[in-house]
Amino acid sequence: MSNPFFRFKQFTVRHDRCAMKVGTDGVLLGSWTPIGDFRLEIGDFRILDVGTGTGLIALMLAQRCPTAQIDAIDIDTAAVEQARENVAASPWAERIRVEQADFGQWQQGPYQLIVSNPPYFVDSLKNPDAGRRTARHTDSLAYATLFGHTAELLTADGVLAVILPAESEAEARALGREAGLNLRHITRVSSKPGREAKRVLMAFQKEECLPEEDTLTIESEDAPRSAAYVRLTEEFYL
Repeated sequence: MSNPFFRFKQFTVRHDRCAMKVGTDGVLLGSWTPIGDFRLEIGDFRILDVGTGTGLIALMLAQRCPTAQIDAIDIDTAAVEQARENVAASPWAERIRVEQADFGQWQQGPYQLIVSNPPYFVDSLKNPDAGRRTARHTDSLAYATLFGHTAELLTADGVLAVILPAESEAEARALGREAGLNLRHITRVSSKPGREAKRVLMAFQKEECLPEEDTLTIESEDAPRSAAYVRLTEEFYL
């Protein structure tokens, strides 16, 4: 049986009742999401975590953004219940609100930052477990809805940050353009040196820009975590 919780430096995430467990994708997005351009001292800095699952990314951003108010939404009842418990046990319970909601119907905002680790198995065989099916398949959150509705909820200088399968890069770029969101940064993530990228971290904004492009390898030739990955996640891993 897998461990029912995952302990980070400043908080613990229980995931025993949540369909999708704590994993590298969520840690990557929570660590990588660009916040350096924002005036974090302002009191009205607002973040939306779409498809929050265990609440992991919302908790990571609460740690990184000391003044942010964070809305974390998910369509799955069990995920919402577990995320609420994880938030309540964290140091930032007063700054994170967890709600059960369909993102396409969400009308709060505006937000300076929207983040999402969305469902990504578009065409694969569907899991018979309803919770994991909702968490893993785009039926519950189509990419077009994610990009289109995000454009309506973001401030003029706001940012959308997502992690997607590498094969979805072209589709994400196209949907971003359709929604008026321009790619500002992309990091292609591979598991080991010499391997093709399996994931892409992408940040979008409304203002036109030339995207920054780079790569990240999670493992090194002789260690389970590369120096770059350790630097990126050092605020969180024990």
